[in-house]
Amino acid sequence: MKKIGIFGGTFDPPHNGHLLIANEVLTCLNLSEIWFIPNRVPPHKQNKKVTNSSDRLKMVELAIRDHPRFKIETIELEREGPSYTYETICQLKHIYKNCEFYFIIGADMVEYLPNWYKIDELMQLVTFVGVKRPGFSLKTSYPIIEVEVPEFGVSSSLIRKRIQTGKSIKYLVPENVKLYIEERKLYGAT
Repeated sequence: MKKIGIFGGTFDPPHNGHLLIANEVLTCLNLSEIWFIPNRVPPHKQNKKVTNSSDRLKMVELAIRDHPRFKIETIELEREGPSYTYETICQLKHIYKNCEFYFIIGADMVEYLPNWYKIDELMQLVTFVGVKRPGFSLKTSYPIIEVEVPEFGVSSSLIRKRIQTGKSIKYLVPENVKLYIEERKLYGAT
């Protein structure tokens, strides 16, 4: 059985914190690969504006291209409507029968687990991996594996805000992602 870490998210934009988390989980749990799964419409962000899928996908490709064990899975971008983890995992388990999946979530999502679509069924299909995030707790009644990740206080919303206010994002995102954002004038870049 291949052990695969699943890292879903909007990745709007992907940043060095995402890469740090993925690498720590990969090595701590001795996984074969980490699959980044950009989502189309996360259920908890249905009313928020999200950068188009092709730009987000390209930025993830750029961000992970130097890591041989980081891959992209576009399964959620290929489906219409909200991206429910339960449906994604069912689909992945059907396609990749020789894989065991570890679903990576931040502490902000650990607190939200009781509200997840079909959470009890999902718990039977996947192992959840929780990573600490400032201001959130990893306490939950659900079984999760905790992975310690060095704190890197960056978020996609912080990066978007910095771009909109003309501040540098150097060292917060991979250089090729920074160049792509500038080239495409994303998030109000000039």
